[in-house]
Amino acid sequence: MTTQQGGRVSQEPADGSIVVCPDGPLLVRGDFEIVTPSGEAVPRQRQTVALCRCGASAIKPYCDGTHKLIKFRTEPAGPADPGA
Repeated sequence: MTTQQGGRVSQEPADGSIVVCPDGPLLVRGDFEIVTPSGEAVPRQRQTVALCRCGASAIKPYCDGTHKLIKFRTEPAGPADPGA
């Protein structure tokens, strides 16, 4: 949200944010709830959590850093094969 005070424009922090880390997790900040497909709440103890994108974390849905060990990449390694 943007507000104007005394001729100055200031940016107020959003209620939450998601940061996409290259070759890594999603950093989610703010007040939110994580639920399983069946609707059960997943416990969390922090306002900022790292969610796994590589699928190899031992503590899913949270990131445990395994993406570094398996060399997870978010970008394709090379040009797409048009004949595939």
